[in-house]
Amino acid sequence: MEITKTINENTANIALTGRLDTLTSSDLEAELEGVLDKVQFLVFDFKDLEYISSAGLRVLLTAQKSLSKKGGHVTITNCSPDVREVFTITGFADILEIL
Repeated sequence: MEITKTINENTANIALTGRLDTLTSSDLEAELEGVLDKVQFLVFDFKDLEYISSAGLRVLLTAQKSLSKKGGHVTITNCSPDVREVFTITGFADILEIL
């Protein structure tokens, strides 16, 4: 998985390429550790994300919980139909803002 990150004021934009699964979720988690205390909003671009597993969902949920404590939130953009279906089936579509 490839992670591309930009930070503008209180928003971090993170684009993921490849698969967010058990093997790669720790990479995203490590990347977010240095970001969550600096921003209020996370915007993930999943245009090039092929797959997300429960391990990846856990990282997103942890980020959402952290940001919601300070009035922020996580937004997901450009989901493929397969990734969007995972969010819908798991109920994450009700927790995260998915555009």
